[in-house]
Amino acid sequence: MTWLPTAGSIVHLRRAGVSVLVDARGPGQPVVLHWGTDLGELNQGELAALARGLVPAVPNAVTDDPLPRGLIPEGSLGYRGRPGLSGQRSGADFAPQLQLATIELEGGSADFLLTDETAGLAVRSCWRLADSGVLQVHQELTNIGAAAYQLAELAVILPVPAQAEEVMDFTGRWCRERAPQRRPFAFGSWTRENRRGRTGADSAFVMIAGSAGFANRHGQVWAVHLGWSGDQVTWAEAHPDGTRVLGAAELLTPGEIELAAGQSYRTPSVFAAHSAAGLDGVSDRFHAYLRARPSHPQSARPAVLNTWEAVYFDHDLARLTRLADQAAEMGIERFVLDDGWFGGRRDDTSSLGDWDVSPEVWPDGLEPLVSHVVGLGLQFGLWFEPEMINVDSELYRAHPDWVLGPPGRLPPSARHQQVLDVANPDAFDHLFGKIDGLVKKYRISFLKWDHNRDLINAVHDGRPGVHAQTLAVYRLIDELKKANDGLEIESCSSGGARVDLGILARTDRVWASDCNDALERQHIQRWTGLLLPPELIGAHVGPPTAHTTGRTQSLSFRAATALFGHFGVEWDISSASAAERDALTEVITLYRRLRPMLHSGTVVNVDHPDPAATVSGVVAPDRSTALFSYAQLTTGVTEGPVPMRFSGLDPDRSYRVTVLDPAGGTGRIQRREPAWISDGEVTLPGRVLHEVGLALPVLQPEQAVLVELTADPAPTTGATAS
Repeated sequence: MTWLPTAGSIVHLRRAGVSVLVDARGPGQPVVLHWGTDLGELNQGELAALARGLVPAVPNAVTDDPLPRGLIPEGSLGYRGRPGLSGQRSGADFAPQLQLATIELEGGSADFLLTDETAGLAVRSCWRLADSGVLQVHQELTNIGAAAYQLAELAVILPVPAQAEEVMDFTGRWCRERAPQRRPFAFGSWTRENRRGRTGADSAFVMIAGSAGFANRHGQVWAVHLGWSGDQVTWAEAHPDGTRVLGAAELLTPGEIELAAGQSYRTPSVFAAHSAAGLDGVSDRFHAYLRARPSHPQSARPAVLNTWEAVYFDHDLARLTRLADQAAEMGIERFVLDDGWFGGRRDDTSSLGDWDVSPEVWPDGLEPLVSHVVGLGLQFGLWFEPEMINVDSELYRAHPDWVLGPPGRLPPSARHQQVLDVANPDAFDHLFGKIDGLVKKYRISFLKWDHNRDLINAVHDGRPGVHAQTLAVYRLIDELKKANDGLEIESCSSGGARVDLGILARTDRVWASDCNDALERQHIQRWTGLLLPPELIGAHVGPPTAHTTGRTQSLSFRAATALFGHFGVEWDISSASAAERDALTEVITLYRRLRPMLHSGTVVNVDHPDPAATVSGVVAPDRSTALFSYAQLTTGVTEGPVPMRFSGLDPDRSYRVTVLDPAGGTGRIQRREPAWISDGEVTLPGRVLHEVGLALPVLQPEQAVLVELTADPAPTTGATAS
């Protein structure tokens, strides 16, 4: 249905305990009145009364009328913050005043068409409230003028209320991705700009505003994520007039987007979630949204062996077939051959772009290995870094003009490589042909798609090229998956430097970090899981001594950490002892038993009072089973750990609680186990386990205890979650 503004309405989108109110009665742009907790069923009279009740006073020394903060805030009307639309037409049309033209409503969706005939601009603002309560917003700008329009920025800006007193986002680096940081939501702007050409290990990731002291399981929280894999900017902004907003946009380089008459630009989608139940409530919404996508992986996530930390560049058929034999014996289901199989690639200095199997290392091609792996009943996967090129490569020698950079001058090298201009049609076709041919020839079911450097001085056809490169990569992945039914792809980018819902719209998991140190992974996986459910997060058991940190950790701690993701192994298991292989086999068996619950259930992060430890888990959708982890990160202040509480259970069902010890024991520094562990199990109601908890063994640092809970079969009626 299309509504004209003369028939004006206040649009009320409601789903999953969330309300979005947009006053579209005019004049001017629609105004967001509320984004947050569900307000219930309201008629137009009640909505009009609410809108009237929110009209502010007019203080001294400001404009004579209250400032309207439209869907696309405009400086031309006195908006003091970062405007929603910035650009110009050779110095003109830099201050548009958009007016509502039409509204299209359907279910949980509302599309608002805004125009300024004088400035020659039209914007379609598209709002979708999903069944999960996630709000997805994008804008589309069309140049309806005669002359070209130079776009600087088109943003999605969402208001948050005064109760949002703190701001949280993320930073990081290689092997320490997604480290949280928080601060007061003070006057001014907290702005995070990413100019790396990819999402970045230091990405803001999710920008969060929340009530004072918000935590895992309590507090009002508003969160936004930009689903884009190129340059980006996110911000939290507060002004003395009471304005508080969260904003996000693609970060455009000057001159990157110029719209000729009739041309359009579409923003990446912003995904926004509100919860009155803290950060876990936001995660619940994001996870439900992702799991409801038609493209979400439907098959059980196979246990993986990746060869990188097993053999590095030392490819040898006999060694790799032995690895595959051992992997199959242990219950591994997918075997992934990493870097080093192509061209002259014996180290990281050459051959990127030469996507032909190395005749020196593989004189009979990959077929002997592939046939052996597939014959064992395993899927075969292969590593690529399609977007990159080494100067020392046959491809560069043939096509130096395919480098993404200014003509006649190379950008600074990184990891001995340059970036291939995927938006160049010839380079695109070359990549598609090479990858598609290998996928078909070798029955490849999985690609580890790597991306190991930033885009610097990215010039495409004489213009800034990050935008074009990002869209070209998306199209390349889309075309490969269309041509190869069932092909799965992992987004890897120096580990976790490309983790966003833009790349995940077309890939099947992310590699959260190049760091397999389980202590670091406890934090990296927890915060990656703020946005992504466990089945999308690659989590592997690395070797006893982590090659990125030098720490040596027990198999039990490494395994307990990797279980809460898409489980795999990145370790030369032929060098492991027989006892270690037996223990790892037990872990893989446990993963395969638990993954239906782990990859469909609700993620729980308990607000544990001791910062030296974390308590987290997954509870089945029907709350019949759960798996929790107590991870001792450092030594605690108390002589023994405080009791472990279990959130998210059915309060009125009793649970049998047992300790799982699949990897041969954890390091304990105690004279006696807690009594219930010595007894083998304990059975208690969910409300007791939530409110009181259970005693734990005294663990050495970098150890974990896994606890499985199984509910009695009695049905629950009218209960609420703990």
